Amino acid sequence: MKRILSVIAFLMAFLFVMAGVSLSSETINGAGATFPYPVYAAWAWQYKKETGIRLNYQSIGSGGGVRQISNRTVDFGASDAPVSPEELEKKRLYQFPAIIGGVVPVVNIRGIRAGKLRLDGSTLCGIFLGRITSWADERIKALNPALRLPDKRITVVHRSDGSGTTAIFTTYLSAVCPEWKKHVGAGKAVRWPAGIGGKGNEGVANYVKRKRYSIGYVEFAYAKQNRLSYVLLKNRAGRFVAPGFKSFQAAAASGDFSPERHFYLWLVDAPGKDAWPISGASFILLAREKKSSNLKTVKFFDWAFRKGDEIAKRLVYVPLPESLKRRIRKYWREKGIY
Repeated sequence: MKRILSVIAFLMAFLFVMAGVSLSSETINGAGATFPYPVYAAWAWQYKKETGIRLNYQSIGSGGGVRQISNRTVDFGASDAPVSPEELEKKRLYQFPAIIGGVVPVVNIRGIRAGKLRLDGSTLCGIFLGRITSWADERIKALNPALRLPDKRITVVHRSDGSGTTAIFTTYLSAVCPEWKKHVGAGKAVRWPAGIGGKGNEGVANYVKRKRYSIGYVEFAYAKQNRLSYVLLKNRAGRFVAPGFKSFQAAAASGDFSPERHFYLWLVDAPGKDAWPISGASFILLAREKKSSNLKTVKFFDWAFRKGDEIAKRLVYVPLPESLKRRIRKYWREKGIY
């Protein structure tokens, strides 16, 4: 009997290893934002290949990430909406940025290719408020005199879950549109005046892909992966810019991330002639008392800061500047994390 049990235990261990499931503590569990999921997944694959340590990241939205780390059910949470210093103190959390990207409006209009449709903040606001309801509206046509726009009803697609992507998008709309700020406001979840909801960046991308004459907003990597038509947006400098590495980097260059405030910062409506106006950082949240899991987590992100930049660039995310990486490492040391 003892021998049989030993054989069963051995076979179970073998099956777990073959399935890629760690039997030891060499697994890092995180949850949160869908915005950075493509790059975290790519980093995790390479990190496991080099170290044998597995990162299990649940792409459940920023609201879920903040909730799970606040409840101490994961090693780290991830949120695209930075948590305020006051809330971090209340929840006993640390925070640092990991990557920078951009939220992009995407459309499904026959004959309109990526980068051809131009919108500004006011017009985008009118669409999501439900006040501009046709693609042939004069306000859209005035921005696009060379395009043949169909007289078709616009279907608005937004997030249905608590979302940092939504927080970035609605913070931008609040910054450029007083009507949005007054009637809707900014946050991970808002009362949408119009449209249908999709869960995660994946859900919004799938809805836009299937629904003709729709418009939604997703992190740029999802637009690229799903071959969605992104729009050009007028930025604060008055220029129509395309989403991409250069314009996200230009927005990131304007940011002054302060370790004294746990790097709390929004990058929307950034100055600079090339800046993409709906840019943002994605943040990592750690429970202050979880020293062992915090060490595992920051070892992963330290590896990503050293070796993950090229992977991030291939997926059209902007790696953090080296000066910011140094500030983050100093923050880790001062907090006794690393």
